[in-house]
Amino acid sequence: MPETVDIPPVGAERLRDVLSEQQLRSFETGAEDARKLFEGRTVWNVNSTAKGGGVVELLRPLVGYARGIGVDCRWAVIGGDPRFFDVTKRLHNRLHGAEGDGRPLDDAARGIYERTLRAEAGALAARIGERDVVILHDPQTAGLVEPLRRTGAKVVWRCHIGLDEPNETVRDAWAFLHPYVESADAFIFSRAAFVWEHLDAARIHLIAPSIDAFAPKNQDLNDETVRAVLLAAGIVSDGARPEAATFARQDGSPGRVTRRAEVFEDAPLGPDDPVVVQVSRWDELKDPLGVIRGFAEHVPDAHLVYAGPAVEAVADDPEGGQVLREAQQLRERLPEPARRRLHLACLPMDDAEENAIIVNALQRHARVVVQKSIAEGFGLTVAEAMWKARPVVASRIGGIQDQIVDGTCGVLLDDPRDLAAFGDAVAGLLADTERAERMGDAARERVRSDFLSSRSLLDYLGVVRAVLC
Repeated sequence: MPETVDIPPVGAERLRDVLSEQQLRSFETGAEDARKLFEGRTVWNVNSTAKGGGVVELLRPLVGYARGIGVDCRWAVIGGDPRFFDVTKRLHNRLHGAEGDGRPLDDAARGIYERTLRAEAGALAARIGERDVVILHDPQTAGLVEPLRRTGAKVVWRCHIGLDEPNETVRDAWAFLHPYVESADAFIFSRAAFVWEHLDAARIHLIAPSIDAFAPKNQDLNDETVRAVLLAAGIVSDGARPEAATFARQDGSPGRVTRRAEVFEDAPLGPDDPVVVQVSRWDELKDPLGVIRGFAEHVPDAHLVYAGPAVEAVADDPEGGQVLREAQQLRERLPEPARRRLHLACLPMDDAEENAIIVNALQRHARVVVQKSIAEGFGLTVAEAMWKARPVVASRIGGIQDQIVDGTCGVLLDDPRDLAAFGDAVAGLLADTERAERMGDAARERVRSDFLSSRSLLDYLGVVRAVLC
């Protein structure tokens, strides 16, 4: 039975603090149009997890702002057993061009996929009205397109992942998924390079992902709060008893960091140690092993915190535990001087907003943020770090290259597997603090202009208008 995620409405008045006058006027006009268009309709978003990952980070503000402007917008999460998520992780990896577990997308995989979604589709269809709009997110939901269209609702399929230059591995995933999605009323991709072959061009739309400036992961924090959060989470230690670490929840109520990260390290990080941070799932496509090697071999006199979620908390990522173990084993094999500068942190996921504020504090504490992925759909952690005025060193792949203007608001790596180039870029920014500061300031303005949730909501409303009119 699909789970409903309760997201409170978020008023648009708060946007006055971050948008220009022109941006605010455009948002208010779009909101008025949306109220008229969606009167008597519900907009459903459906994905496969309420915890962890970029899609979750996108949906929370989009649903909240949509509800805040008067749209009946809801979020449902489908379930599945481990075999289902093995298949969908295989699809995820192959859409990125990676083999993943190497097992086939054969009739047996298709049977597992269809049996799971048949039950989920029935439960959803009973709740969806013929005038509603359904937005399905990523491979896990593709098999719901046709069953939900039979309710009379308009169905949009949103693919957040892809590869700039598709190979046969990518096309293998397309071949599996194409029969399920081809009848959708519209398709949304993050960038033109990700668009599949053989889809109807008239139904294709492009929407770059975005971040919410007011979410716990991105809200402004002063230096004292950053320090308190990291001390309370056990990521930093100053030898004293941690003070209370409080923050503002999405609904305005007070929150407090009470859970500690599980950190694999020789000794705790000191509050004044220079830090480089990557925040990612424990996923081989995020290249944690390459980040660790590149840092250990080519970045002197700084510490690396590689932070990911507690692996047992991310239901739709069955490979996370193995990738974490490989990272731990690599760290243990390093010479002691390098090993003591490397900290692997598994962040608590019991409270999503507590987790988000820890990530926020980590990124703000960093001198440099990195995202050395091998494959990436968009890379929301890049926009999050840019909003915090941090220079970012990241791979020139996927949507990352749409966010960073190389040399202006960050550094793009032409080859993410070139560990020396990665190390040189990071070390250069650590050494040249004025350049790093200029890049950080430019990065924040870049996000304000193009990658906030208010802009993304208007883009989604435009797609829905196209399928209704």
